[in-house]
Amino acid sequence: MNEFSILCRVIGSLFNRQPQDPLLVPLFTLLREGKLNAQWPLEQDELLTRLQQNSDPQALAADYNALFVGSDCSVPPYASHWPDGPQEAEVRAFLTARGMPLSDAPADHFGILLLAASWLEDQSAEDESAAQLALFDTFLLPWCGAFLGKVEAHATTAFYRTLAALSREAIQAMYDELREGADDDA
Repeated sequence: MNEFSILCRVIGSLFNRQPQDPLLVPLFTLLREGKLNAQWPLEQDELLTRLQQNSDPQALAADYNALFVGSDCSVPPYASHWPDGPQEAEVRAFLTARGMPLSDAPADHFGILLLAASWLEDQSAEDESAAQLALFDTFLLPWCGAFLGKVEAHATTAFYRTLAALSREAIQAMYDELREGADDDA
């Protein structure tokens, strides 16, 4: 798994799953033990340290639910709930056309979009960098800045405020890398 895929999987999983989800236990263990820093491809040590210091999944559950779960959540994690975000059907059609297996859950969730970017990277077909760029340009970047800003404003835990800042920097770095790759291919 390359650096791009690692970033997308970690961030996507932290936004897509409840913090107490058993599938996140290994990730939270790496965080708490400070071992994620060594594997993290970006210079974000200060942010990773802040995540580490605030990474008790049980303590994060109420904040996660208030932020992202239910019709009265403070920060809807779905692109279709944002003025500049695409509709769920558009996202689903794009990912389905690329062969990504999807569940019945909405495909326009912020975490799912990052996991989709990782999936596209891992498929490594000839045109997947173009697909990743389209995913970022069309389905993620138009609304993720507003989304992450609201996460920072509404989170009651340092973990989710820090995760939003770390995500903003990582998404920009990944997008810059995709653009450079596209320019090199042109």
